[in-house]
Amino acid sequence: MTELWLDRSEYPFTSNYFYVNGHKLHYIDEGKGETILFVHGTPSWSFDFRNIIKKLKTNFRCIAIDHIGFGLSDKPEHYDYSTRNHSKTLEKFILEKELQNITLVVHDFGVPIGLNFAIQFPDKVKKLVILNSWLWSSRNDPDFIKVSKILKSPLMPFLYRYFNFSAKYILPKSFGERKISMQLVKQYTKPFADSTQRNGTVAFAMSLVNDQDWFEELWNKKQAISTKPTLFVWGMKDSLIKPHYLDKFVSGFQNSTILKLETSGHFPQEEQPELVSKSIHYFLTGITAIATK
Repeated sequence: MTELWLDRSEYPFTSNYFYVNGHKLHYIDEGKGETILFVHGTPSWSFDFRNIIKKLKTNFRCIAIDHIGFGLSDKPEHYDYSTRNHSKTLEKFILEKELQNITLVVHDFGVPIGLNFAIQFPDKVKKLVILNSWLWSSRNDPDFIKVSKILKSPLMPFLYRYFNFSAKYILPKSFGERKISMQLVKQYTKPFADSTQRNGTVAFAMSLVNDQDWFEELWNKKQAISTKPTLFVWGMKDSLIKPHYLDKFVSGFQNSTILKLETSGHFPQEEQPELVSKSIHYFLTGITAIATK
């Protein structure tokens, strides 16, 4: 199916589909070499990794999925859009595709989804690249306490479902000094064409209310992956996930390299793709000097 809204000059990849639970999960599979698997959060899709993939596919096999309910994947009105089910789907995808020695590149909700797999199958994951996210309960975090009051409001699902609030308003506001163009914003809003196609974003918002205990469980199980080589790429102007989240991550992952992007917000891969792709390339090829400007 051709999406008329899709800017193929920005996203010049061949579409592939993986059938799961009676629905089509869209993914791209570009280049050859060791496997890099990109796992997005909300309200994004594989599009936000496009510029990284364009650079890295010369030397690596780059696979990026769209969760069911996002991007070019099916968006059934009635479906289990829970974070845990997305992780089960990722597990099915990796096992059926027989992927090995994976470098996981995970962002936002892609971190609990992807690292849950890594914790269960640490032998299949070689390295980790973690961008602005979390992996523990934020229940006692002052910023989260404020946000949770909004998330628990009956108005929030209404705004997400009928005004495409997550993609249209929250995403552009989460950028740092380099704001996203309205042309690119359309590539994030158009996948959610109407209210019946926005259940995925609603479910992720509700996950922040309902899954804090599960996030904490993952943190407590992190020892299965805590010594794997890990690159943290962090937008320091993220208004959603503050720098102290990075500090906690580093405290739990002993074999880490850190790239702080002082002018980036929540989407470093969209805001500073040249530097992010270069840092990942250096990290995977053993070059230790990573520029920070």
